[in-house]
Amino acid sequence: MISLLSFILLEPDTYIYIMWGVLALLTVIVAIVCWRSRRRWLRLLLLPLLLFAWYAFLWGTYVGFGQLEVVRLELSFKDLPKAFDGYKIVQFGDAHVGTYIGDRRDILRRAIDSINAQHADAVVFTGDLQNKEPSEIEKMEPLLSRIKAKDGIFTVLGNHDYTLYTDLENPIEIGRNQGQTEGFQMDMGWTLLMNEWRIIRRDSSRIVIAGMENDGEGRFPQLGNINSALYGLTRNDFVIMLEHDPTSWSRRILPHSHVQLTLSGHTHGGQFSLFGLTPAMFKYRHYQGLYQTGQRRLYVTKGLGGVVPYRFGVTPEIVVITLRSEQ
Repeated sequence: MISLLSFILLEPDTYIYIMWGVLALLTVIVAIVCWRSRRRWLRLLLLPLLLFAWYAFLWGTYVGFGQLEVVRLELSFKDLPKAFDGYKIVQFGDAHVGTYIGDRRDILRRAIDSINAQHADAVVFTGDLQNKEPSEIEKMEPLLSRIKAKDGIFTVLGNHDYTLYTDLENPIEIGRNQGQTEGFQMDMGWTLLMNEWRIIRRDSSRIVIAGMENDGEGRFPQLGNINSALYGLTRNDFVIMLEHDPTSWSRRILPHSHVQLTLSGHTHGGQFSLFGLTPAMFKYRHYQGLYQTGQRRLYVTKGLGGVVPYRFGVTPEIVVITLRSEQ
């Protein structure tokens, strides 16, 4: 059973208020220590650390979270049909739209404008649309519905898109809550893939966009089914797999499929990075960017947002992937 703390998600601004309080308390403690201590080296150590803590907090909260990077990749594959040479996919993930309240709503609006500006053939969302409840999606539905692409918008569920982070206990309420999360995405015209796939055609050629439900480790939902997600396909099909949790790539997708390109998120890149070190790298083998095994690739996006509105050294991103055929 998931511990009680796993269910407790505070409002985004509450985390900011807590940090203001913690840093204010630390400032008082450091001031007292420096005033009473006769050790000069202690002051030389504590004061710069305190100043950096304030800088990292203020910059990451009020500047870094509002930034956006457009990452551009060209990926070549021997088995990509020639008709799809130049096919453009925009990936975004981990929007956590419940965090974009107040003035932060403009941050989400700018990100959506950037997605549309790419004129993608397909847009894919790799999970965690909400923080904990579907009402967050409902409030942002007019904005999210503006996302357009020639072949559509394809999406999968992340761990936050299930009922894990609510105090619901009645199975009927849980089912209704989950149905709303899924329903709002479909109402926006998005194609929600729950262990299933869709075909995209160009003349007589085709590629497949498949999507697994969340297939995480530990306390995260383990509902992904690789066999169901690819049922009926052949090894001749070029498959792009959407899976929120990147740990599934080495556990399920690589050993049990021929999927050529997997797109994931979940890690947020750690949201904090200093000298190339981020908390995510100590927990995840694949935590951000492009990974490759033979001709098979995984891209883990750093995502757009997070439950906690904070980014330092890990810029929010959308990813523009152009497929190239080596045929």
